[in-house]
Amino acid sequence: MPMHRLTGITLGVPDVAATAAYYTDFGLTPLPGADPGTGRFSTVDGGEQLTLRHSPRRRLLDLGIGVDDPDDVDRVADSLWRLGVEAARSATSVRASDPGTGVRVHVEIAPRIASQPSPAPAYNRPGDVTRPGLRADAVLRDGPVRPRKLGHVVLGSTDQETSHRFFTEGIGLKTSDTVPGVAAFLRCSTDHHNVLVQRAPVAFLHHTSWQVDDVDEVGRGATAMLEADPERHVWGLGRHAIGSNFFWYLKDPAGNFSEYYSDIDCIVDDALWTPGVWEGARSLYQWGPPPPPSFLAPDDLAALMTGAHSA
Repeated sequence: MPMHRLTGITLGVPDVAATAAYYTDFGLTPLPGADPGTGRFSTVDGGEQLTLRHSPRRRLLDLGIGVDDPDDVDRVADSLWRLGVEAARSATSVRASDPGTGVRVHVEIAPRIASQPSPAPAYNRPGDVTRPGLRADAVLRDGPVRPRKLGHVVLGSTDQETSHRFFTEGIGLKTSDTVPGVAAFLRCSTDHHNVLVQRAPVAFLHHTSWQVDDVDEVGRGATAMLEADPERHVWGLGRHAIGSNFFWYLKDPAGNFSEYYSDIDCIVDDALWTPGVWEGARSLYQWGPPPPPSFLAPDDLAALMTGAHSA
């Protein structure tokens, strides 16, 4: 598909320094030369993918989506125009805001990610011993966990249907799966989803999700984060049903959830994928501990609703 990835996000947070320290611990690489009061971070494969800026309340300010060439940008600009959405066009990008989530989306010409695969771990299975006399590789790993790329963002929308149309009919994302009246899982790459839009009483960022190599890296990353501060824990370890990925969720100082994930479904041929319609609690996870109430309705949701006018 002409769209091929999330290029990056800009988070608005009340305390940039504290939030920057968190994402450094999370495994993102701080970049030098940031303006005073901001933070910039890169991933292993995606390059610069996170910017932090001051905001009175936590929010996702900007979301970038990569395309291949100017014709792709033209197609998005035309689609937004036909949808009646005001857009700003340049030679290499187009920008527009989704009224349901309040997020400014910019579609830009960007290089595709070229990931070098990590060595496949050797698993001993019944009747298939693949590492005789050897300890598991994951037990011997001692370096810090480094996310490979930004995988997806989950946004609360006060008008979920309008946001769904904005991202699909306007921007051009494809629908992978839906939970009727609740959420839509949308993709701008071969990953199962890059943007999830869910119904909410206030526009807010629910979480960002960062890819690591395998489930052991999910566990190692979360364990290191919790050793530094147990209060960061939100939910995990588990495996999602929609998307199939392993997950562990943590919370940054601003109140945003951040997810380590691995092994997500990939849709390399649209003709071979039929979007599913999911119902019930098991649409959220296949196995793992039940999600805590604070995951379904973040603790600061009421405060965000009260202070929404200050955005």
